[in-house]
Amino acid sequence: QPGECVQDWIELLSGETWNPLKLKFQLRNVRERLAKNLVEKGVLATEKQNFLLFDMTTHPVTDTSTKERVVKKVQDAVLSKWQNDPNRMDKRTLALVYMAHASDVLENAFAPLSDDDYELAMKRVRELLDVDPDVEAQKQGCNELLWAVVAAFLK
Repeated sequence: QPGECVQDWIELLSGETWNPLKLKFQLRNVRERLAKNLVEKGVLATEKQNFLLFDMTTHPVTDTSTKERVVKKVQDAVLSKWQNDPNRMDKRTLALVYMAHASDVLENAFAPLSDDDYELAMKRVRELLDVDPDVEAQKQGCNELLWAVVAAFLK
């Protein structure tokens, strides 16, 4: 049996798969645990909302300064601190940009920008999305795991 690919491990560790043979690898209640930690830090709140026939727990943002700091970090990464080479970018910030894209929230992060900055930011994000993760992973001094995860998210 061949080894698991990065995409399989992401699904296992996120708790988003139901493979009974892999239960020992799964992290339990990942979303709930992340939300709970952010509630404890005062970034989110916990509310119950009624959706037709059932109640659902939601987590609205309470600490807007934290959200604004993250949005500013993403904006700066593709504008004022643009490196023109993904391997020269801060790895956490690069991962944040890719995760924001995968979560479909980049347009919201760029909405407050001027039209010119918005176009430039989107152009640079497209450049990052057009990068071939397999080629980047082969470059000297790169983070192979980061590029393997990027490749899994871009599929």
